[in-house]
Order: sequence, then structure tokens, then C-alpha cells
Amino acid sequence: MFDKLEDLLVRYEEIMSELGEPGTADDQERFKKLMKEQSDLAPVVEAYNEYKKSKQDIDDSLEMLEAENDEEMRQMLKEELSDAKERVEKLEEKLKILLLPKDPNDEKNVIVEIRAGAGGDEAALFAAEIYRMYVHYAEGRGWKVETMEVDDIGIGGMKSVTFMITGQGAYSVMKYESGVHRVQRVPETESGGRIHTSTISVAVMPEAEDVDVVIDEKDIRIDVMRASGNGGQCVNTTDSAVRLTHYPTGIVIYSQTEKSQLQNKAKAFALLRAKLYDLEQQKAHDAEAQLRKSQIGTGDRSEKIRTYNFPQGRVTDHRINLTLYKLDKVMNGDIGEILDACIAADQAAKLLKME
Repeated sequence: MFDKLEDLLVRYEEIMSELGEPGTADDQERFKKLMKEQSDLAPVVEAYNEYKKSKQDIDDSLEMLEAENDEEMRQMLKEELSDAKERVEKLEEKLKILLLPKDPNDEKNVIVEIRAGAGGDEAALFAAEIYRMYVHYAEGRGWKVETMEVDDIGIGGMKSVTFMITGQGAYSVMKYESGVHRVQRVPETESGGRIHTSTISVAVMPEAEDVDVVIDEKDIRIDVMRASGNGGQCVNTTDSAVRLTHYPTGIVIYSQTEKSQLQNKAKAFALLRAKLYDLEQQKAHDAEAQLRKSQIGTGDRSEKIRTYNFPQGRVTDHRINLTLYKLDKVMNGDIGEILDACIAADQAAKLLKME
């Protein structure tokens, strides 16, 4: 590990030297690449330098202890030695995590697709609540949310909703939300007061760039039509809605959230690229079944990952055996504690696999 860290330190110094050369910024592509690499290496280099300093502190304290006769000074040096050893242990763990192979999609924006499952209208109402939960969470992090597709049922529920979250590192966090979410509560329409169980599915896909997915025009049929439902002024009187059909996969995308046909077409193609890229990602997950099992619920869409129990006010994440009794806060977007725990468990599983 330390040989690798020394190599990264040398590389970091090379990058900083290149960035300081006159004319580097003239080549924008090279400049961006260097800045990205520098940004990726900076946390590792910072932690490694701190680690080396703490190791030096240990050596210095040991040396001074050997020469010191004053008992009060010896006690102070022992405390400094203990603190330095504790820092070294923590930094070693931190460095191991920083050196874990990174998911190439982690820095990407995400497209999230929520679909109502078992439970009829109750599932659709819960889908809408989970959508709002993610919107509140994203906005709290300063991320931008843009709705791409929505199929509502008119009573505040959603059969399905697809939206994009734009923000640095969005996929690295949101990918842990993929799977089946279950709700247990008494529906408003239930006169007998019985608790019902409904489900929704969440799919989180990294936004795909043109370079990630090549779409052959011959494989696409584009239809334009009038938007349906309650839209803005003129939405229902012009051919603004766009439907894409991808022949090889049978994927159909319908976009009508914008007034402009061009904007709806751009959204539809963005969603199609994400779905095609996601298909490739799923194939890779299937090919690496053992790796997927070692990760915390980022591969299997049929996995039941979480239960929201309203009568008890609790949320349980089944992958990491975490239960929180703050359902109201969670439904209002306070899901950071759950996601942090998923990330920590995923890192721990990967570290165990590397040992």
C-alpha cells in the first residue's frame, strides 16, 4: 500500500508542476484532465502527508522519552505518543478506503425512476411521497432536480415518475437507493383500520454521455404528438410531446413535461441513453455476481432494501440492519444517516474482500 502511496505522491507533484507551467491552460482538454486528476489525488496526498507527519511525531516522542528524566514531561510525552498512535491507526484506515477502486460513474448526475408496485392507489401515493423525499434531500445538498416523465393518478399519487438529479457525486450517494421500498400503514381509504403493505421500485441510473452510448438513428423511431393531461398554456394544442421507440431493446420513452418539442426530444434522448447505459451496467453486474453480492444493494433491482412502518414511526434498511425511529424526518428528506451507513458498510465489505 505504501509503495502505491509514494507513487501517487510523485504523480501529484508532477501534476502540480505541469499545472504551473506557462501555456498549460491554453490546451483546455489537457488542462481539464490534469485538474480532474489533481482533484482526485488531493484527498489521498493530504491524508498520506498527515500520516507521515504522525509517524514522525511517534518517532520524536519516543526519542525524547528516552532522554527525558522529568516525570511530568515524560507523562506529557506519553500522552502525545498515544495521540499520535491513535491518529496513525485512523489514517491507515482512511487511506485504505481512499485507495479502494472507484466506481467510474460516481461523479455523474443521476436519473431516478420510481414505479408503484403492489398496492394499487396506496402504492402510487407512496411513490409520490418517496419522490418528494428525494427532492427534499437533493435540494438540501444544493443539487438540482428536473422532472423528466410523470404518470400521475389525479389524487396526489404517481404510477411512475422519472427525474434527473444534477450535482457533483450524485450517483456515488443515490446508487444505494436502487431496489424495492416497502410501506406499512393504514390507508386513508381503509375503514377497518387494518395495516396494508404496499411496494414501489426505485431504479437509479448514471446519466450517460454521448461517448458512453452510441445510438444508431436506424434503431430509433421518433413520434411527435399533442401532450395529454394538464399542461401549461399551449401544451395541449401543439405537437410538443415526443415518443421514442428503440427497436433493439423495445424501450419506449415518452416526454411531454416541456412546452417545446425540442426540449422534450432532448429529455427523451437523455433518458434513453441512461436506460441503454444502465442495461450494459446490469449485464456487467450479472457477469460479476460474486462482486455484486459483496456490495451493499447496488446491483439487484428486485432486492427489498427498506421498510417504512408508519404505525411505529420507524424506517428499517434491511441490507445493513439499521432501524431509525424518525420516520417523519426521513420522509421529509432526512436520509443522510441511512446513506452514510450504506456507504460505510459497502466500504467495509470491499476492504474485507481485499484482505
